[in-house]
Amino acid sequence: MDIDYLIVGSGLSALVFGSLMAKAGKRVRILEAHEHPGGFGHSFTIGNKYTFNAQLHYVWDCGEGETVNRVLQQLDLDEKVTFKRYNPDGFDHMRMPGYAVNIPSDSQVLIERLSTLFPEKKDNIARFISEVNAVSHGLKELTQPLIFGEIIKNFFGVIRTVQYVNRTLQDVFDKFHLPKEAQTLLALQWPDFLLPPEQLSFYAWVILFTGYQRGAYYPDKHFEFVIDSLVKVIEENQGEILYDEEVIDFIVSKRTVTGVKAINRHTHETEEFTGKTVICNIDPKKAAKMIGFEKFSPSIRRKLDYEYSASNYVAYCVVKDIDLRDYGFGEWNTFHSEQKDLNTAFKQMYEDNDFSQLSFAITTPTLLTNEARDCPEDCQIVEFLTVANYNYFRELKDKDKKDYYQKKEEILDIMINIMEEKYVPNFREHLVLKMTGSPTTNERFCWCPMGNSYGSSLTPKQMTIGRLNEETSLNNFYFCNASSGYPGFAPTFWTGASLYQKLSGDLILSKSVSKQKN
Repeated sequence: MDIDYLIVGSGLSALVFGSLMAKAGKRVRILEAHEHPGGFGHSFTIGNKYTFNAQLHYVWDCGEGETVNRVLQQLDLDEKVTFKRYNPDGFDHMRMPGYAVNIPSDSQVLIERLSTLFPEKKDNIARFISEVNAVSHGLKELTQPLIFGEIIKNFFGVIRTVQYVNRTLQDVFDKFHLPKEAQTLLALQWPDFLLPPEQLSFYAWVILFTGYQRGAYYPDKHFEFVIDSLVKVIEENQGEILYDEEVIDFIVSKRTVTGVKAINRHTHETEEFTGKTVICNIDPKKAAKMIGFEKFSPSIRRKLDYEYSASNYVAYCVVKDIDLRDYGFGEWNTFHSEQKDLNTAFKQMYEDNDFSQLSFAITTPTLLTNEARDCPEDCQIVEFLTVANYNYFRELKDKDKKDYYQKKEEILDIMINIMEEKYVPNFREHLVLKMTGSPTTNERFCWCPMGNSYGSSLTPKQMTIGRLNEETSLNNFYFCNASSGYPGFAPTFWTGASLYQKLSGDLILSKSVSKQKN
């Protein structure tokens, strides 16, 4: 059987690309080392009772006419795969010592809320939020096809945006002289990047912050339904996904990639798979190492020299006979910090491995939709997430597993202590399940080098025009991954759809919604 597209890995961008190509009549085969599809988007069930998503918590760009919606329309899934919007009056609840604010979709309301907390800096806050919205608009212009007339028309907006190309979020906070506490409240969603303000690209923060302001969403039928729906499109259009097939090498003739070698993780048998075009969804640097860096052009080699993002610690918990809505949880995420300075908090946790003053995210997926899932009616799921250093946890695990498990339990205990002190006084007595994951867990189950959560780190250096994209300099071989696009649910939809557009000529992301519906 001739395969048009052999796809290595079944992460979300690969599933989007594969489903679009399969729907367009191409023969698609995906090789996945895991037993589940979806990469960090996969879900798993514990004890045949409780289902958790590996890493996704909330998403953006899912509204009518936005990226995710356009892709789903192309796949005839837009009426099946639907999304519940978080509370627009406060989709992120920010909590820190002495201060609290709920981030709304309306920028003017946000200015008013922050100005109430910091009246002496009202003008600074207003100017900062205005600049954020202007840069957000400018970034949209810069990422559109280069049309000379549009560039001239929006010249000053583009120039205004370009000045921040090498700036961190902290740089811009300082430019507008925002109070440290206001900075922390605005940047408390730092677990979405796993970077503190002094390291995070201002562009990256603007894209995500304004994206969530336009609409923060959760899938009505949970993330597993999104993944399963994309898989179904592939399989119903003569495509296939082969699980437990770990790619160990690429087949390269001169400068052309013709296939891969994979070992079945059950039978331990090695088999070769070929395709007219090979799409690489696994980490580009890992793939390049298999192929040989010397086979790539100097330009691509430079782009492959990226730093991985930090990794994370996550705790999956289930509580019974309690309604967390009675304690301030609901259709939003909660971000909590014990420290007023996020740069200090990050350093303490990531560099010093000291979690005594935690900054972390709290999410409650079972409160976000009325759709049933694998969780008893008298139970609710709550998840905690913070940053963690891969090297530290790797060394702990290799040296003494007892110390490794003890450290994971210690961090969870601190999180639960904070929950009981600040939010739910009797939280512990309602816990019926607690399970933790570390950077080595990410590496083991999601096959990400050094347990990285977002591919390449979102620093200014790695958010410029020198960032890796789908091009590899090898024939019939393309990257399609968070490090060759951007991390996150909506950005990976964009990455997969953009590669589909490039190879098919079908410009679905620029079609009008009405055309797609007809």
